[in-house]
Amino acid sequence: MANFDLSHLTIVAPFAVNWTEAKSAVGAPDLLRRARVCDTLAEAVADCSLVIGTGSLDRRRPEQRIVSMPEAAALLRAVLAAEPTQPAKPAAENSPSRVALVFGSEKHGLTSDDLTWCHAIAVIDTAHEQPSMNLGQAVAVALYELTRAIDSSPARPTPPLAPAALPSSEQLDRLAALIEETMEQANYLTRGLRSANGEALRILLRRLLPTDADLRRIMGLFRRILWRLRHPQ
Repeated sequence: MANFDLSHLTIVAPFAVNWTEAKSAVGAPDLLRRARVCDTLAEAVADCSLVIGTGSLDRRRPEQRIVSMPEAAALLRAVLAAEPTQPAKPAAENSPSRVALVFGSEKHGLTSDDLTWCHAIAVIDTAHEQPSMNLGQAVAVALYELTRAIDSSPARPTPPLAPAALPSSEQLDRLAALIEETMEQANYLTRGLRSANGEALRILLRRLLPTDADLRRIMGLFRRILWRLRHPQ
């Protein structure tokens, strides 16, 4: 990260011994000292409007959109550069868009549950016989692609995306909770199936890429349905 002038590092549920004893490369000790530590991935990406996970497709059949690393870099830059097109948000929400590029552990990579918080999965093209990369090497390749000058890249169309006014991951989770509450009230969802349905719902909402305006309309719709279910005539 220091090599590519990036400084916002978040670590999720680190192994305490390794984390407290970690040593940084020469010239990058401040990066580790300033790193944010979160208990869950949901907490780590709560304020991000675009979350892209990374990993190999070997022995994995993800439901998320698959993009190449150059495409992922273009998407992340597009969201960061997008000018808001919606009315100003409340002061607490009126901040620049944040994005996240997520890497899993060295041993297992990102789990299926981790990926439910991701809008897409970025894949680095490798030889078919050896699809998995060392974590440090994968990070270096990804950050090089993300930070290299845009005008030095071959012209390529940006993948379709509505980069302006995308809701944060936390807002999508609030919508998912409201939908689940409505489903339970309508006896459509049992608590025993909540975990599996919750994962499917997280994936669906991120695949749909709703805008802030879409989110407000959908939440208004489900709040009205929920009110009617609780107050039948």
